[in-house]
Amino acid sequence: MTADEIRGRAQGAASVPLSVLDLVTVGAGHTASDALRTSVALARLAERRGYHRHWIAEHHSMPGVASSSPAVILAHLAAHTERIRLGSGGVMLPNHAPLVIAEQFGTLEALAPGRIDLGLGRAPGTDGATAAALRRTDHLSEGADDFPQQLAELTRFLDDDFPDGHPYRRIHAVPGPVQATAPGGVQSPHRPPIWLLGSSGFSARLAGVLGLPFAFAHHFSARNTVPALDLYRESFRPSEVLDAPYALIGVAALAADDEREARRHVLAGALNMVRLRTGRPGLVPTPEEAEAHVFSPMEQEFVASWTADVIYGAPDEVRSGLDDLRKRTGADELMITSNAHSGDVRLRSYELIADAYGLPGD
Repeated sequence: MTADEIRGRAQGAASVPLSVLDLVTVGAGHTASDALRTSVALARLAERRGYHRHWIAEHHSMPGVASSSPAVILAHLAAHTERIRLGSGGVMLPNHAPLVIAEQFGTLEALAPGRIDLGLGRAPGTDGATAAALRRTDHLSEGADDFPQQLAELTRFLDDDFPDGHPYRRIHAVPGPVQATAPGGVQSPHRPPIWLLGSSGFSARLAGVLGLPFAFAHHFSARNTVPALDLYRESFRPSEVLDAPYALIGVAALAADDEREARRHVLAGALNMVRLRTGRPGLVPTPEEAEAHVFSPMEQEFVASWTADVIYGAPDEVRSGLDDLRKRTGADELMITSNAHSGDVRLRSYELIADAYGLPGD
């Protein structure tokens, strides 16, 4: 694993690499199969147009989000692409045994050598009851003690370097480095790089102290973006992985042929978020349903706040908004999530953004 497997290269007129965050959203009237087919089409589009990486987010118990099993989806995307980096944005570490994650991502690395990223978060990616069902316990802890310990255990499984006397010394994640120690064994030169994801200062500081790359969820925690990135850079210590900080931010952005059309789709996404935040998660509504919905004063306030952090409009407007955001934050990479009711609208958005930057393959 080298810094070259982490740092991207800007394409076209973009000042930093552009990437894709895929929630595998399911719109009303569509199935999860439809959403997954869109994800394949999106990965192919992203590869063709010069996006640097395509990440899948882990969510649970949300009818409108079909990304509960990132490793399974990533294996499918690996079979339909050749060059683009694929990864988790992210796997929620407290939901899983570290050994299981090491085995899953070791398998993905064997399927797509040198193309896999392992992004890790400490939030549950769902509500507390679902998290308890995932973890088989009512004791939910995402504190300062448990997550670093889980991360250290996962890293040792990936590197197969538990010290002598450790209870896991004779346990090995396969596929993994242990296979190189068998007679005739040859070790892969690649190991999935670990990224820490966050929406506050905790993971920012930890990523900096460990010298790891950091991904910040600007798309739902915009007010914390600059403080978290500053903390990451201030805390950063050079490591075998990176000699300098590298931070990407997730950005909600949607481009359409004109501003009005983009606004219609963003409003549908806002209604979906209203329902999610009020305990009524469902499929992503159509723009027509959103336009017909009578928003209460409280809902209107939420919609105004939520849409303020979405960059949307005609392609040149979106490019300008993305450029301004990069300048304000100093992000090393922008990871764009374009969520809409229709898969075709999502694909069109990424195509238009690529056109606006003159990315290759147009």
